[in-house]
Amino acid sequence: MRNPLLDFSGLPHYEEIQNAHITPAIDELLRDCRTVLNNVKQQSVLANWQDFVQPMVDVNERLARAWGQVSHLNAVMNSPELREIYTANLPRITQYYAEISQDPVLFEKFKQLRASAEFGELSQARKKVVENQLRDFRLGGAELPTEEKARFMQIQEELSALHAKFSDNLLDATNAFHLLIENEEQLSGIPADVLQAARDAAEQDPAITQPGWKFTLHAPSYLPVMQYADNRALREQMYRAYATRASELENCLEQGEGRDNMPLIEQILRLRREEARLLGYDSYAQVSLAPKMAETPQQVLDFLNELATKAKPYAQKDLAELTQFAADKLKLNQPEAWDLAYASEKLRIERYAFSDQEVKQYFPENKVLPGMFKLVEALYGIRIREAERPVQRWHPDVKFFDILDGKEALIGQFYLDLYARPGKRGGAWMDDAITRRRIEVPEIGRSEIQTPVAYLTCNFSAPVTINGQLRPALFTHDEVITLFHEFGHGLHHLLTQIDELGVSGINGVEWDAVELPSQFMENFCWEWEVVRDMSSHVESGMSLPRALFDKMLAARNFQSGLQTLRQIEFALFDMHLHTDFDPHGDQTVLQCLDAIRRQVAVIMPPAFNRFPNSFAHIFAGGYAAGYYSYKWAEVLSADAYSMFEENGAGQVVNAQTGARFWNEILAVGGSRSALESFIAFRGREPKIDALLRHHGMAA
Repeated sequence: MRNPLLDFSGLPHYEEIQNAHITPAIDELLRDCRTVLNNVKQQSVLANWQDFVQPMVDVNERLARAWGQVSHLNAVMNSPELREIYTANLPRITQYYAEISQDPVLFEKFKQLRASAEFGELSQARKKVVENQLRDFRLGGAELPTEEKARFMQIQEELSALHAKFSDNLLDATNAFHLLIENEEQLSGIPADVLQAARDAAEQDPAITQPGWKFTLHAPSYLPVMQYADNRALREQMYRAYATRASELENCLEQGEGRDNMPLIEQILRLRREEARLLGYDSYAQVSLAPKMAETPQQVLDFLNELATKAKPYAQKDLAELTQFAADKLKLNQPEAWDLAYASEKLRIERYAFSDQEVKQYFPENKVLPGMFKLVEALYGIRIREAERPVQRWHPDVKFFDILDGKEALIGQFYLDLYARPGKRGGAWMDDAITRRRIEVPEIGRSEIQTPVAYLTCNFSAPVTINGQLRPALFTHDEVITLFHEFGHGLHHLLTQIDELGVSGINGVEWDAVELPSQFMENFCWEWEVVRDMSSHVESGMSLPRALFDKMLAARNFQSGLQTLRQIEFALFDMHLHTDFDPHGDQTVLQCLDAIRRQVAVIMPPAFNRFPNSFAHIFAGGYAAGYYSYKWAEVLSADAYSMFEENGAGQVVNAQTGARFWNEILAVGGSRSALESFIAFRGREPKIDALLRHHGMAA
């Protein structure tokens, strides 16, 4: 039987992939990988690129592409059956990569290549691949004694399983909760489209037999309740459920037994610390920073503390204004955590005379997407069009697009999966499906460029039918910013001009710089010349009025002090957990977080809040001792964007500056250091001034 996971001739065959295909495909690919590795290890000649590196690149890419499809399905179409197969195969994948990183023969051959005369003749990209490999061997335990190697590999396998379990627990806890409201009077203040979605959700749930409105902890349902519901008890009930997900306090305790993420967190921290000690580091943070721009944990802590010092007075002012407003206008003398988003929205309406819900009516999906594409087409001289030919998708809502250059040649493709649904991991992300590289095609006697393909995934509200009319999905301005953010990541992957897999696109880019292109894109959401062309009222068709846009601009830094300080709080928590927190000591994870909050925060959540239990970025993603990257890269992105601003008002969308950004940032991928790329674009090292100015914190 043909296995679609083993067909690499084109795009993934999502409509053909069955659970039964997964393990046989991984069996075959792992056999192929180990065969190639054994062959190159037995070569008697001096290691060279063509005979030593290239065969490993080729065979490992096949495994990565197949497993990438399985991982993607597990994230966007999760089911008990798929999860079981994914969990069973994950240790095998982890073990294989751990074996490579510890193999003394491969390590020695890479050192031979680095010392050879051929190395000096390699392209810059290939040199960077070799240097990165040598670094990764050291971080992978290649220099450890045999017994410690075995323990190191065991740690990798255990951590991999714990990360997956953390993510599963969080998804299950999010899916497990729902609240059915049968009395419409309890829903005062909640927007009509949100109510319609809740009504539809109740009708589509076979377990619900009476009419009502079903609310869940997925963002498109949860966030509007917190922001708009006049019913304070409803807000509190939703907040408690959200803040205690995957914890010992989870709402549905009888369903949630065994779903507490705190024991997993404690074990993850213990294993990461042991891993660091095995490698000769004092902390896991030092291990994490080895391939990043930041040099030491203390440098990161100093950066975060300096930013906190600048932001805290603004946050204190934000909170004082909110508290006073809540007491004076809402009769909330002691606003609780579940009141803050609600009171903030009311304050925004009073101060700036507009609401998020009003703005949302001007950002339908069928206007936002063409507007975003028009922007990048103007910046980079490319063209984006939805594919007309049949493309296999994992869900009917998924769209697929081509990116063409000025000569109509295909340079990239991407899937777009915008809407929240059960079985789909929360949040928004970009991931690679296929990466650009040059491949030899013996049949035609020459090489070809492999077209890069990306996944762009969000969790927005889907279109709803109101009064018999299907309305397009409507995005809040924050969701528009999220979409631009992920598309920035996508462009980094898709517009690369590097042909070596290891440093093509986002590969090999320092983790604390990988957010530069994504955060850079966010800035355009505040430019009139961009917003004007991607807005259209869902009913009247009128573009966003300039007067309303000016109000949005005036409110851009509304509570930016609170928002900035919140991100710093998370980043400090992450860095301290992986630097000086003792997972074997008396202090608990929650106590560590409370200590950081007492140092920098101005809002203390209620004692029942279990934020760490849902902090998937650092316990199930790639941001361990790296959450600071969002602020670190924001310095880079704001400073890079300031070069576009220097073109003058109304001239920010500048093709010449765009070409320079493409050539010096997007095109080069990880083929040189992020700092080198930034200096090549900006003409100097980065400064923090633009970031402070964008957040309204400039002196």
